[in-house]
Amino acid sequence: MYRGRRGRGGEWRVYRNARPLSVRRSLRVRNHSPTGFSWGFGGSGPAQLALALLMDLVGDDEALRQYQRFKWDVVSTWPQDESWEISEGEIRGWLGMQRRREGGG
Repeated sequence: MYRGRRGRGGEWRVYRNARPLSVRRSLRVRNHSPTGFSWGFGGSGPAQLALALLMDLVGDDEALRQYQRFKWDVVSTWPQDESWEISEGEIRGWLGMQRRREGGG
């Protein structure tokens, strides 16, 4: 389970199964937001979060193909000032739907 919340100081925090999800790995692949993750709009922080979430599940290549669409379909829809959660199964379901749209089964 992935969860995001705003910290007391206003920072955006993301966890996978209660462990912090680091922005560092995704920054090495595509540097959208060196200041970290965010959500609830279509900017650089949500792009970094979308990339990190997908990389964590499916690896770099597929994440790079899908993260911008995932940002717009999912990450940008989460209210900025509220916590959210999404399961691995929900993300994989979204990916499966994208594969079917692309004709990849």
